[in-house]
Amino acid sequence: MIKNNKSILITGADGFIGSHLTESLVSRGFRVKAFIYYNSFNSYGWLDTISTETKKRIDFFLGDIGDPNGVREAMKGIDIVYHLAALIAIPFSYHSPDSYIDTNVKGTLNVLQAARDNKVKRVLVTSTSEVYGTAQFVPITELHPKQPQSPYSASKIGADAIADSFFRSFDLSITIVRPFNTFGPRQSARAVIPTIITQLLQGAKEIKLGDITPTRDLLYIKDTIDGFLKIAECKELIGEEVNIATQSEISIGDLAKVLINEINPRAKIITDDIRFRPEKSEVFRLFGSNEKLKSLTNWQQKYTLTQGLKETILWYRNSENLKSYKSDIYNV
Repeated sequence: MIKNNKSILITGADGFIGSHLTESLVSRGFRVKAFIYYNSFNSYGWLDTISTETKKRIDFFLGDIGDPNGVREAMKGIDIVYHLAALIAIPFSYHSPDSYIDTNVKGTLNVLQAARDNKVKRVLVTSTSEVYGTAQFVPITELHPKQPQSPYSASKIGADAIADSFFRSFDLSITIVRPFNTFGPRQSARAVIPTIITQLLQGAKEIKLGDITPTRDLLYIKDTIDGFLKIAECKELIGEEVNIATQSEISIGDLAKVLINEINPRAKIITDDIRFRPEKSEVFRLFGSNEKLKSLTNWQQKYTLTQGLKETILWYRNSENLKSYKSDIYNV
């Protein structure tokens, strides 16, 4: 177990996974610095919604992951870095690919350089299952070929390669953490589960979706966070890539039916052409192996898909949470 006298920096702490990770580490007594994307509204993203008592125990740092000076300043006195800051929306990467290179590749380089300069003891770089592209074999192990099927995916492959190079070149203690399709409270509307749930809860009778044939390995946020914590404790994973996955799959169509039956069985699915990816860019199958993670740590999936979806729906049913979502607008 990592001693809770360690100082931890979380980039992307204002986001979906980052905010949950921040809360979890604070609750365990760690000294946490939350790197928040600078804005003139003093907004801390999803961390604005956590308890006042928890917020008092967080050291907030507003900056830009694309600026090496701010990143270096934020990392002073830090023992462990969880790097989650990234642009993640795939459709947005089709028309703004430069932004993805600047944020995901250059931003990761800035984190690694600062970690090296500040002699940080451990860096966990967050990857994505999208780097694998459509499965060539299942379950997808960490040895699966990388396939850049979108500019987003390409940028994350680049970030992973930079991280690996710093381990090999400078002996920086890197682990590349690769969560599969994480879902749960606070997820943005660009993801399929919030897209379906918010449409249903805001009264839509016709649920607009793109291609419903692809399959995904859906991982509840609490299991993802547990994976991050277990990986940080595991020295055997230094210099390694490791999946966090359920080793199962469900099609988007079947997932939509589950949610429709739970919220409004009279609703139906309709096709919205704008939501389709280009054919060669669509990832048709994601089904991840968790054997490496389980063999080197004591991580176990604790939440079934059904349990995770019930908790997620309950969160979105709260009117204060739901009003943050504009389900009538396609969010790229």
